[in-house]
Amino acid sequence: MTTRIGNQDWNLEASGKYIWRVRIETGRLVELAQAVKEEGGQLIALWGSDDRHLVGGYGLHVAFMTAVGLVWASVALPEAAPAYADLAAIFPQADRMQRATYDLLGIRAEGALDQRKWLRHKAWNADEFPLRKDFSPLTPHSSPLTEVDAYPFIRVEGDGPHEIPVGPIHAGTIEPGHFRFTIIGDRVLKLEQRLGYTHKGTEKRFEGMDPATGAKLAGRVSGDSHSAYAWAYCMAVEAATGAVVPERALWLRALFLEMERVANHLGDLGYLGNDVALAFGFNQFWNLKEKWLRLSAAMFGHRYLFDCIVPGGVAVDLADDGYDLNRLTHRLDDEVAELKHIYDEHATLQDRFANTGICKPVLAARLGLTGLAGRASAQAWDARVQFPQAPYDKLNVNMATQRKGDVLARSEVRFAEVFESLRLIRDILKHMPAGALRADLPAVSAACEGLGWVEGWRGEIVVAVRIGADGRLDRVHPHDPSWQNWPLLEVGILGNIVPDFPLINKSFNLSYSGQDL
Repeated sequence: MTTRIGNQDWNLEASGKYIWRVRIETGRLVELAQAVKEEGGQLIALWGSDDRHLVGGYGLHVAFMTAVGLVWASVALPEAAPAYADLAAIFPQADRMQRATYDLLGIRAEGALDQRKWLRHKAWNADEFPLRKDFSPLTPHSSPLTEVDAYPFIRVEGDGPHEIPVGPIHAGTIEPGHFRFTIIGDRVLKLEQRLGYTHKGTEKRFEGMDPATGAKLAGRVSGDSHSAYAWAYCMAVEAATGAVVPERALWLRALFLEMERVANHLGDLGYLGNDVALAFGFNQFWNLKEKWLRLSAAMFGHRYLFDCIVPGGVAVDLADDGYDLNRLTHRLDDEVAELKHIYDEHATLQDRFANTGICKPVLAARLGLTGLAGRASAQAWDARVQFPQAPYDKLNVNMATQRKGDVLARSEVRFAEVFESLRLIRDILKHMPAGALRADLPAVSAACEGLGWVEGWRGEIVVAVRIGADGRLDRVHPHDPSWQNWPLLEVGILGNIVPDFPLINKSFNLSYSGQDL
């Protein structure tokens, strides 16, 4: 299909509903990126692949959000010195993705301003690339690990600034991340992050797995987004193999996704209260979350719905037409509304939330802020609304947006999304079709690829899958929206005091492990 993006025509191949594939020459990648930028689109994900055992050389893949949906662009790169033109000059959110792609595959972004390592923490040497097929994590290194782990943070020079290093190990039971603050007096002049401490070799671990086992791993990329990752992965596998998923299974997947959204928003609204010393809010919201999780376990066998979504469909069914779940959604509607009234009328909470951690809409658009944080800064993107996959094409989702881009705006979006998800759950229960839960995947005889795209509670989850001719996974890349949003946390803290950082950080609640693969 010939489609106009920006001022140019592109030949796109359908790879699923609202998902398009285009294979282009390396030199045209910048043209495509510029065309997407001109029409108001965004770069969503960037990753590489070792293709030497298939067609020779390497591959670079970029997912763009456009007016027609998600455009998956692939370019072939030579085996010797694989490289492509820097995209971060057009889409700044590409910077860390490009650096990670080099660390893992040795594919370089030529002309990029930032060439610092991102994922290498002395785990492998500078001349070793873990996602290349000839790298084995089970064999000793060819040479001793000699690389010095001296990350070149950007320093602020002059009289007056002081640096405060925080992490990577924190006081609470949270994942590791290093935050280096530069302050003037009690105000933050600059924040620089260093992540990558949770790198577990997840993408490498996928290699050689069968699709069913891969679904279990995909769901554990970032545990609080299990249903979103599992669905996106299964969608990619099903697109690659040509599987047709039963309609009831698709409705159950949407049910699991909305239940996951409610659970996370309830917990985060409680934490936001806790971060401004409103312990009452924390206790009440976590009481509601606990009831929600216990019902999830009683109905589907797991508090966080692990392994309910599988390739070809789902592994569990809805009993008793969801009577208990429907009843709890009505109860939560009332209780969350009452708690919102308390939050709205609590002077100290409103004072701490308002005008704190601001990400202005113009900067959010420039840096690619996405998901609920993006919608709080007037970035009106929600795949359930603009590009609805089944069954969302029958559910009429209402998108929640704010313009202020502060902690208060992000909390308002969370409240609105809780109410909307509760409504959607009731709608799903009301219109749930009868039928089978699962279909077998067709056998494959040649390498095939697919891409899955799901609006998780943080934002767009994208999973790309390549299955080899032997039916086993050859390359899997899961992408978390935290890739785009972590840099905006560096922006949101500017001008605020250091004690506001936990509050601002929690208002985003980004994933560490989701982007440390």
